[in-house]
Amino acid sequence: MNMMNMEFRREMPTANVVQEMYPLSGEMAEQKRKNDAEIRAIFEGKSHKLLLVIGPCSADREDAVIEYITRLRGLQEKVKDVITMVPRIYTNKPRTTGDGYKGMLHQPDPTHSPDLLRGLLSIRKLHIDALEQTGFSCADEMLYPENHRYLADCLSYVAVGARSVENQLHRLTASGLDIPVGMKNPTGGDLRVMMNSVRAAQHSHTFVYSGWEVHSAGNPMAHAILRGYSNKHGQNVPNYHYEDLRFLCDLYEESGLENPSVIVDTNHANSGKQFDQQPRIAKEILHSMRCNADIRGLVKGLMMESYLEDGCQKPEDGVYGKSITDPCLGWEKTEKTVLEMAEQL
Repeated sequence: MNMMNMEFRREMPTANVVQEMYPLSGEMAEQKRKNDAEIRAIFEGKSHKLLLVIGPCSADREDAVIEYITRLRGLQEKVKDVITMVPRIYTNKPRTTGDGYKGMLHQPDPTHSPDLLRGLLSIRKLHIDALEQTGFSCADEMLYPENHRYLADCLSYVAVGARSVENQLHRLTASGLDIPVGMKNPTGGDLRVMMNSVRAAQHSHTFVYSGWEVHSAGNPMAHAILRGYSNKHGQNVPNYHYEDLRFLCDLYEESGLENPSVIVDTNHANSGKQFDQQPRIAKEILHSMRCNADIRGLVKGLMMESYLEDGCQKPEDGVYGKSITDPCLGWEKTEKTVLEMAEQL
């Protein structure tokens, strides 16, 4: 079947079919409810723990990701009094130019051609295995709103990326979710665009989704993510400093939005893509929180890119546990950073 220049290759299974293939057990569903309640308490200001959304830039292979998250479980137990972790299992990867590895959904094996049917099953299985084996219900990026239903019952956190935050369907879909959804500032850096997205996600809407007319209730846990931006010369500009956080406090005060919250991304443009700067940036943010009560109330957590090995590689290099997209902080540095953060908290 052809439609203009689009070839319809095969019909994909529905979300219900995929969920039946890889179902949540009652025990896993109960664990996710507990995780969700702990995370919700942070955004509602009932818990003063720091949320740490942490993990690889992109999930590239199940064995390495599960090993990484298993290590996180041990680290979580050491810092559980002050930090709540949500592992990143990002199975869709936005590409600035559209080229390159687009994540496990597209290529469950990064060295092979795209296979979206196998990829869809692989990402569901990965999230289920993480929950079953480690007790973590994880975070993923909502790059494709239509695909959220395939993972909706096993995620505890969703991020809307800098390139998607102005998209209407992303905003409307976020308004119908019952878990926290973080809206990143756009690549151009306009924080009011980000705040408009948070506002849209907190409101109720009627729209078309998955072939249905749906009505969303609004998501009171929609919130901001600061990730830095690029200026008109293409240079990276951070927005995690004290003055940036103070300015965001003022924006939230003007907005009247529910549950004023921000997660600060320590990588991307905030680090100038210098992954090894993440520990320093995290400590500066914690210092700003100690210096100002409003900032302490607003900053609910951090987002860090971390994997088993430092840096990044090409997919064909095949180094186990090393990112094939943006460079990540290796495990030893990650563990040291998290323990130091816990001491500061």
